[in-house]
Amino acid sequence: MADLGVNIDHVATLRQAREGIKPEPLYAAAIAEQNGADQITIHLREDRRHIQLRDLKLLRKTIQTKLNLEMAATKEMISIAKSIKPDTVTLVPEKREELTTEGGLKLSLNHEDMIKELQEAGIEVSVFIEPDLDIVKIADKLRVDAVEIHTGHYANLKNNKEIEEELKRIKKAAKLIKTAGMRVVAGHGLDYFNIHKLVKLDIIEEYNIGHSIISRAVFTGLAEAVLTMKEYVNF
Repeated sequence: MADLGVNIDHVATLRQAREGIKPEPLYAAAIAEQNGADQITIHLREDRRHIQLRDLKLLRKTIQTKLNLEMAATKEMISIAKSIKPDTVTLVPEKREELTTEGGLKLSLNHEDMIKELQEAGIEVSVFIEPDLDIVKIADKLRVDAVEIHTGHYANLKNNKEIEEELKRIKKAAKLIKTAGMRVVAGHGLDYFNIHKLVKLDIIEEYNIGHSIISRAVFTGLAEAVLTMKEYVNF
């Protein structure tokens, strides 16, 4: 059984469009949990474009499953994470001018101290990287707890041959991650259509999905959108 992490950033994006109080991300988290989400994922960006610090604090107090905080590898964010103590921190690359995360983290041994600092605070550490075997080996050396494979490239491909090649690349990376004793996670650009080929690999343990779920929810409601995706990742 694969776990489903529901990213609720885009609920906050809609709220921030009017700089008001609606819609409330906490309500979205509750509905997601009630309909099969195993984890709530949020990205607290340095520019606070969607999720705010108050959201993080309130979610930590209210969610019943797990809280996964995506964040840049900076001193400010490390300090916030140690204070709030999410269940998992996922280190991601971040550029202020990007619309969404554009690729995997350029992981290096320079990340060792901050990873240890988070783990010593009792927080699981995941890294968001490309399905590159050399980078997976660095993650292993850093003794991270989980690796989230960036699936954005796969999600954007249209040519069947290229899709199959990328799936092979993802599977090789996933096998190495699992062999090294780290959890295998996948996320970015996944929707109700492209998820099926990844599920058939039968190796990914957790999916973090946001935009497609929130987009579907506009028409079907959030409960149905989460429930359906939960069924798909365990098809």
